Amino acid sequence: MSKVPCTVRGGGRTFSLAIGESILHAAMAQGVPLDHACGGVCACSTCHVKIHGDRSCFNEPSEDELDQLDEARGTGLDSRLGCQAKLLRAPATGAVEITIPIWNVNAVREGGH
Repeated sequence: MSKVPCTVRGGGRTFSLAIGESILHAAMAQGVPLDHACGGVCACSTCHVKIHGDRSCFNEPSEDELDQLDEARGTGLDSRLGCQAKLLRAPATGAVEITIPIWNVNAVREGGH
Protein backbone atom coordinates (compact mmCIF):
# COMPACT_ATOMS: atom_id res chain seq x y z
CA MET A 1 0.00 0.00 0.00
CA SER A 2 1.41 3.37 -1.04
CA LYS A 3 1.99 5.85 1.79
CA VAL A 4 2.60 9.57 1.67
CA PRO A 5 4.31 11.61 4.39
CA CYS A 6 2.00 14.12 6.07
CA THR A 7 3.61 16.98 8.00
CA VAL A 8 1.77 19.03 10.63
CA ARG A 9 2.80 22.68 10.29
CA GLY A 10 3.89 24.33 13.49
CA GLY A 11 4.31 21.09 15.33
CA GLY A 12 7.15 19.42 13.52
CA ARG A 13 5.21 16.14 13.56
CA THR A 14 5.04 13.85 10.55
CA PHE A 15 2.97 10.74 9.98
CA SER A 16 2.24 8.48 7.00
CA LEU A 17 -1.02 8.69 5.13
CA ALA A 18 -2.07 5.71 2.97
CA ILE A 19 -4.18 5.97 -0.15
CA GLY A 20 -7.83 5.67 0.96
CA GLU A 21 -7.06 6.56 4.57
CA SER A 22 -8.47 9.57 6.41
CA ILE A 23 -6.20 12.14 8.02
CA LEU A 24 -7.79 11.42 11.42
CA HIS A 25 -7.34 7.64 11.18
CA ALA A 26 -3.70 7.92 10.13
CA ALA A 27 -2.86 10.55 12.75
CA MET A 28 -4.44 8.62 15.62
CA ALA A 29 -2.90 5.30 14.54
CA GLN A 30 0.54 6.92 14.65
CA GLY A 31 0.19 8.84 17.90
CA VAL A 32 -0.38 12.30 16.43
CA PRO A 33 -3.11 13.97 18.50
CA LEU A 34 -6.08 15.24 16.52
CA ASP A 35 -9.20 15.87 18.55
CA HIS A 36 -12.38 14.06 17.50
CA ALA A 37 -15.14 14.52 20.07
CA CYS A 38 -17.72 12.58 18.02
CA GLY A 39 -15.44 9.60 17.45
CA GLY A 40 -14.76 10.48 13.82
CA VAL A 41 -18.29 10.11 12.45
CA CYS A 42 -18.77 13.63 10.99
CA ALA A 43 -21.00 14.79 13.86
CA CYS A 44 -18.82 17.67 15.13
CA SER A 45 -16.00 19.86 13.87
CA THR A 46 -13.27 19.15 16.42
CA CYS A 47 -11.04 17.39 13.86
CA HIS A 48 -10.96 20.49 11.63
CA VAL A 49 -7.67 20.72 9.71
CA LYS A 50 -6.35 22.91 6.92
CA ILE A 51 -4.80 21.13 3.96
CA HIS A 52 -2.05 23.06 2.20
CA GLY A 53 -1.11 22.58 -1.42
CA ASP A 54 -2.96 20.29 -3.80
CA ARG A 55 -6.28 19.51 -2.12
CA SER A 56 -7.49 17.65 -5.22
CA CYS A 57 -5.56 14.63 -3.90
CA PHE A 58 -8.38 14.18 -1.38
CA ASN A 59 -11.99 13.15 -1.83
CA GLU A 60 -14.57 15.93 -2.20
CA PRO A 61 -16.31 17.03 1.01
CA SER A 62 -19.86 15.73 1.49
CA GLU A 63 -22.82 17.96 2.35
CA ASP A 64 -22.68 16.62 5.92
CA GLU A 65 -19.02 17.61 6.20
CA LEU A 66 -19.69 21.08 4.81
CA ASP A 67 -22.54 21.49 7.32
CA GLN A 68 -20.19 20.60 10.18
CA LEU A 69 -17.51 22.96 8.86
CA ASP A 70 -20.10 25.75 8.98
CA GLU A 71 -19.94 25.32 12.77
CA ALA A 72 -16.13 25.45 12.98
CA ARG A 73 -14.09 28.58 13.67
CA GLY A 74 -11.65 30.03 11.18
CA THR A 75 -12.58 27.92 8.17
CA GLY A 76 -11.47 28.59 4.63
CA LEU A 77 -11.28 26.87 1.27
CA ASP A 78 -8.47 24.73 2.67
CA SER A 79 -10.58 23.46 5.60
CA ARG A 80 -11.60 19.82 5.96
CA LEU A 81 -12.64 17.49 8.73
CA GLY A 82 -9.81 15.06 9.41
CA CYS A 83 -12.32 12.21 9.77
CA GLN A 84 -13.68 12.82 6.27
CA ALA A 85 -10.61 13.88 4.24
CA LYS A 86 -9.36 10.69 2.58
CA LEU A 87 -6.29 10.63 0.38
CA LEU A 88 -7.15 9.54 -3.17
CA ARG A 89 -3.68 9.77 -4.70
CA ALA A 90 -0.23 11.03 -3.88
CA PRO A 91 0.22 14.73 -4.61
CA ALA A 92 2.78 15.81 -7.22
CA THR A 93 5.01 17.08 -4.41
CA GLY A 94 5.02 13.60 -2.88
CA ALA A 95 3.88 14.87 0.52
CA VAL A 96 0.88 16.41 2.28
CA GLU A 97 1.07 19.34 4.66
CA ILE A 98 -1.68 20.25 7.13
CA THR A 99 -2.30 22.67 9.95
CA ILE A 100 -4.30 21.75 13.03
CA PRO A 101 -5.78 25.09 14.16
CA ILE A 102 -4.68 26.02 17.67
CA TRP A 103 -8.27 26.69 18.77
CA ASN A 104 -9.28 23.24 17.59
CA VAL A 105 -8.69 21.71 20.98
CA ASN A 106 -11.80 19.94 22.22
CA ALA A 107 -13.90 22.87 23.48
CA VAL A 108 -15.84 20.64 25.84
CA ARG A 109 -12.71 19.29 27.48
CA GLU A 110 -11.21 22.77 27.73
CA GLY A 111 -14.39 24.37 29.07
CA GLY A 112 -15.02 26.51 25.97
CA HIS A 113 -18.16 26.86 23.91
